[in-house]
Amino acid sequence: MIKINFSNSKIEKDIKEFDQNKIKKIDEMIVNKTGKGSDFLGWVDWPINFDKEEYQKMKEVAKKLRDEIEVLLVIGIGGSYLGARAADEMIRGLFPNDKVKLIYIGNTISSTYIHQVVEFLKDKEFGIANISKSGTTTEPGIAFRVFEKLLVDSKSKEIAKQRIVAVTDKAKGALKELATSEGYQTFTIPDDIGGRFSVFTPVGIFPLLVAGIDTDKLFEGSKQAYEDLKDINNSAYQYAVARYILNTKKGYKAETLVSYELQMQMFNEWWKQLFGESEGKDGVGLFPSSCVFSTDLHSLGQFIQEGTKNVLFETIIDIKKPSNDLKVPENKENLDGLNYLTKNSFHEINQTALKGVIDAHANSGDVPNIVIEFESMDAKMFGYAIYWFMKAVAMSGYLLDINPFNQPGVEIYKQNMFKLLKKPGY
Repeated sequence: MIKINFSNSKIEKDIKEFDQNKIKKIDEMIVNKTGKGSDFLGWVDWPINFDKEEYQKMKEVAKKLRDEIEVLLVIGIGGSYLGARAADEMIRGLFPNDKVKLIYIGNTISSTYIHQVVEFLKDKEFGIANISKSGTTTEPGIAFRVFEKLLVDSKSKEIAKQRIVAVTDKAKGALKELATSEGYQTFTIPDDIGGRFSVFTPVGIFPLLVAGIDTDKLFEGSKQAYEDLKDINNSAYQYAVARYILNTKKGYKAETLVSYELQMQMFNEWWKQLFGESEGKDGVGLFPSSCVFSTDLHSLGQFIQEGTKNVLFETIIDIKKPSNDLKVPENKENLDGLNYLTKNSFHEINQTALKGVIDAHANSGDVPNIVIEFESMDAKMFGYAIYWFMKAVAMSGYLLDINPFNQPGVEIYKQNMFKLLKKPGY
């Protein structure tokens, strides 16, 4: 379901000549779970080993909730919300007709945003999916206090009990304790899967079920990727090798993931967390950034084309089949001179822009381009793509000789904030 094209990467020869024994050795570390951070490699077998009984229970709870609500608040930060949002927008688009809208909260401390959500919900039937391993993370923790109170005050404690679901640790933690004491339904975040790898666990699957997305197809895609990527000569590993060469051998410091569909913007954000948290440590790693073209061609396009060289390279997601398409209508006066485009659909024009930009950036601008082809933007494609990128980042991290599955640097800002806020013990 994914094809990769290195013809404009400037390093085709280097990729072909890369040490295959090194790839084989790292693949064995991933599959056998023997490398750094191996206690967080549960995602590797998840497409075939996920808890089928819990999955069925999630379907039942989600179905009941869908019948009662208009809005599901997804409370979480980082991997606890990015995957679900990436999937929802990629699959349903930016203006879905489904009766249940997902709103994401707990990913910011902005008082204005939180207040606006409170006001929006005042005449809405809503439920809450509170997603946190510990239940003590500041941003989602204080947001949950606000919206749990709003639900109890506007409805009742009994209705809140039926509409609040906690996705958390199986046995311990503040959220698990709260859910048990209040009688909230709980689903489990696996101990051996980190947040940025958790989208196909209950962390992402439960909100997507409430949104009406066919998660069976998502698992079907992930399972297909699991099978396709068993051969070490696979496209995900080739992508990891290309990134490694461009970074460590050619001196590039940043990678820009480019999409040509607005509904892929949050997929880009999920990708940035996946690679940023996995690689950015011990003084190494590429800086992950993203663009949506042709939108950002009118802002960042100038820099990419003619700005500082040997800083960034581009990885382009090329969607071969759009979710929808339409023709450019003819205009009798043709004052804008655009009637010549009426023989084309918007997607055809978009694809032409993609080809033209790659030619401009790679050949005239001398910016390496890697092209990743997605068949579509449906649930199966999403499931395949997330597993593909997870496998790629594991290889990429191990090539850099780091632990791709921890994020020690994230804790430093929290400790500083706790001191400033005079949290007990700090």
